Amino acid sequence: MSRIAIDAMGGDYAPKAIVEGSLWAAQEYGVALELVGKQDEIQKEIDKIKSRGYILSDCGTHGHKRRVKIDVDKIDYTITHASEVIGMGEAVGQSIRKKKDSSIVAAVKAVAEGRCEAVVSAGSTGAAMAASLFGLGRIHGVSRPAIAVTLPTMKEPLVLIDGGANSDCTADMLAQFAQMGTAFAQCAVGIENPTVGILSIGEEEGKGNALVKDTYPLLKDLHEQGKIDFVGNIEGKELFKNKANVIVCDGFAGNVALKVTEGTASMLLKMIATEFKSDFIGCIIGLMAKPFLRRILKRINWEVFGGMLLLGVKGISVIAHGRSSAYAMRNAVGAAVRVLNKDINSKIAESVNK
Repeated sequence: MSRIAIDAMGGDYAPKAIVEGSLWAAQEYGVALELVGKQDEIQKEIDKIKSRGYILSDCGTHGHKRRVKIDVDKIDYTITHASEVIGMGEAVGQSIRKKKDSSIVAAVKAVAEGRCEAVVSAGSTGAAMAASLFGLGRIHGVSRPAIAVTLPTMKEPLVLIDGGANSDCTADMLAQFAQMGTAFAQCAVGIENPTVGILSIGEEEGKGNALVKDTYPLLKDLHEQGKIDFVGNIEGKELFKNKANVIVCDGFAGNVALKVTEGTASMLLKMIATEFKSDFIGCIIGLMAKPFLRRILKRINWEVFGGMLLLGVKGISVIAHGRSSAYAMRNAVGAAVRVLNKDINSKIAESVNK
């Protein structure tokens, strides 16, 4: 049975949502857990679930709660006490060095020591990346790890890399992200021959800032060598039209794109809901449309994808959204489970070293 290390104290709704979602995932995917954090707080949440026998989750519907039965006695879990927590606003470098007994550092250590096969955290992205980098080390040949984010589109999912690990990048780093993203799209997403594009402000080769312009010929060269299938620049408006399966950018632009996408989707759904409640006819149409809207929400909801994989480290490290609910955490653990047997790190090593 695979064992997943969970940073139980990471996230806005920790430890409640983290413990609930992790136990839910363990029950659904048949994996064991090592819950890392303040033991008394974790145990308190487990006892609550055990006494009532279920958790309440909206299951990605944003409002419609349902009971999910959880049989704690049938779940293989351990609790590892960690006395410290790295907050969202703390300086990453100093915190990792000073807080040796933080939940994220201890959770990564569980993977490094071989007790667990993957780590999942909804805490500080910077802390999760730094702890994974220092605790697990880089895959041979990898310059900098990068976050691969799977996003829904009209057809098949796309992979955006980097989603926020590296705000300042070089062209060489982006070229390597393209190779790692290609390997990830093949292994984890199931796209046999993924195409690659650069996020830019225009389709023409000469468009973009200095970083994009410097990266373009490097990707073109990788294309000519047969290492990636490069299709050129991709504008923001084309992001979800499947013009490319892998979108390469620096972590600053990537994270902004993700947050804008998330905010826009949330705003549109709220506007639709408001309009349906505006008058009697709207209420009737809203009731009729409810099942269809729920299906659409499931397709565009970030909680469904759960977590982002940190590519380039010697191990499986999944970074979940800071606002992860139990449902999102369940899916973040699911994201880790899906890549456990994909041998993705050897594929990445092969792609960057060939």
